Amino acid sequence: MLILAVGLMTSCQDYLDINKSPNSPSAENMTPDMMFPAVEMNLAASYGDFLRIVGGYYSQHYSQLTGTSNYLDYSQFNMSATRSSGTYTQLNTRVLGNLKTIRDYAAANEEWGTYLAATVLRAFTYQVLVDCYEQVPYTEAMNTAYPSPKYDDGLTVYQGVIAEIDDALAKASESDLVCSNFLFPSAGAQEWVRFANALKLKMYMRISGVADVQSAVDALVAEGNFPTSDVAWMGCWTDEGGKANPYFSEEFGSYTSVQKNVSLNLALQGTMASYNDARLAAFFDPSSNGNYTGAISGTNFSVSASDHGAGYWCRPAVRFNSPVYLITVSEVEFFLAEYYAKKDPSKAEAHYKAAVDASFASAGVTGADAVYGSGAAYAWDASAYKEVIGVQKWVALSGTNNFEAWCELRRLGYPAFSGQKGDDFYNVQSGDYDATTYIPGTLYTPITVNAILGAGKVLQRFPFADSSSSRNENVPEYKGDGAPMFWVK
Repeated sequence: MLILAVGLMTSCQDYLDINKSPNSPSAENMTPDMMFPAVEMNLAASYGDFLRIVGGYYSQHYSQLTGTSNYLDYSQFNMSATRSSGTYTQLNTRVLGNLKTIRDYAAANEEWGTYLAATVLRAFTYQVLVDCYEQVPYTEAMNTAYPSPKYDDGLTVYQGVIAEIDDALAKASESDLVCSNFLFPSAGAQEWVRFANALKLKMYMRISGVADVQSAVDALVAEGNFPTSDVAWMGCWTDEGGKANPYFSEEFGSYTSVQKNVSLNLALQGTMASYNDARLAAFFDPSSNGNYTGAISGTNFSVSASDHGAGYWCRPAVRFNSPVYLITVSEVEFFLAEYYAKKDPSKAEAHYKAAVDASFASAGVTGADAVYGSGAAYAWDASAYKEVIGVQKWVALSGTNNFEAWCELRRLGYPAFSGQKGDDFYNVQSGDYDATTYIPGTLYTPITVNAILGAGKVLQRFPFADSSSSRNENVPEYKGDGAPMFWVK
C-alpha cells in the first residue's frame, strides 16, 4: 500500500507542503527515507490542527470568536459524522497505510531502527483513533482479504499496538539507525525507544482502570527510560503557505482564507488568573485592550448584541514555527505522579512538581511555585490527587496538546463541572458579560449545549466517520455522545 499526499523531493521543505498532490512515484522505487517525512507531515496536519482545535473546545480551553460560526458546534460539545471524516481518512490512508509499507520494507531489510520508528507512530495513530471513536478496524485493517474489516474494541487495539511496540523494541537496539525523519533528525533509535516507553506509559495508565497492567507499568517505571525533552515536531516549519505549523496555517496565517474562530475560554482564563499563572501569557496573546479575557462556550457573541467584538477576547499564541507536540516531559511526569499516588504516595509529590516545572519550562516562563507552593491553590494533596493532577494537567496541556487534555479530563473526571452555566456569565440578549462568579478549576455547561448530553457533561466520543461507515458494512451501532469511553472506570 502506498498513499502519499506530499511532494517527495530531496529538499526537506517539499515534505512540508501538505497541500501538494503530485503523481506518486511507484511503490517499488520508494524507500523509508522518502516516505517517512511525508507520513509525519500528514500526521502533524491531522493531530496538530483538527484534533488540537476540537480538543481545545471540548476541554473548554477555547471558545468561539465573536461573529464567527465555523466551530460553534464544537463549542456546544457537538461532533457530526461528517466533520471528522477527512481526518479519519488521512490518519488511515496517508498515515497508517504508508506506515504499513515502511514497516514491511524495514522488516524485509532488517532495518530495525526504522521499523521501531514506524511502529511507534503506528501505535500513536491507533491510540488517537481509539480515543476518538473507541471501536476502529485494526486486526483486519489494510488487508485486501477484508474489504469491510471488522471494528475491534478499544482495549483490543490498545493491547495490540502495545504488543507491536514491545516486538519492535526487542528487535531494535538504541544504536540502530533510523531513516530520514523530522521528529529526531539527528538521532538514532535511542530517542524512539524513549518515545515508545512514554507512549506505552500513557496507554497503560489510560487502561489501568479496566485491565490488569500493574506489573507492566511497574517494570516500565523501574526502567525509567523516558524522554528528557518534549517529543514534538519543531524546527521544521517556515513562514510560507503549506510549510508552516498546520494549526497556524488554518487559524492564523495569511496564506489562504483562514478561519479565525478560536478565542480563550473563561474556564481556562479564570483558573489561571486565580493564581497569576505566568503560562497564561505564554499560551495566549492579550486582547486588543491588553487584557486577558475569556469568552463563553456555546455562543458566538453576536456583534449586534454587545460591544464584545473579536478584539475583546484573547487568541492562542500560535506562530508559524510553533511545535506540534506528540508527548511532553510534563505529561510523563503527571502520569508518574498518578502512578506513585497509587503505588507509593511518598514519591508522588516530587513527580507532580516536576510535571508543573516541565510545563513552565516548555512555556519559557518561571513561577511554578504559584501553582504548588505552600498554601497555593494546587499544592499537592494526596487525598485529592486526581483533582490536583487533573486540573493542572488540563492547564499544562492547554498550550501544547489540547486533544490529550480532552482525553484526560474524560478519564480522570477533572476539571469537574461545577453546576454553573454559560448563561451565568453572559446574557445573549443584552450582551452583559460578568465572569466574577466563575469557580476556578471547573467546567461549566455551554450556553447552548448538545441536547443529547444535557447539562454538566462533555462529549465522550465521535460518531463513526462517514468516510468509514459509508463504505464498511461492519460498522457497529453508535453508543451515543454521552457513553463513556471503555477506559473510564
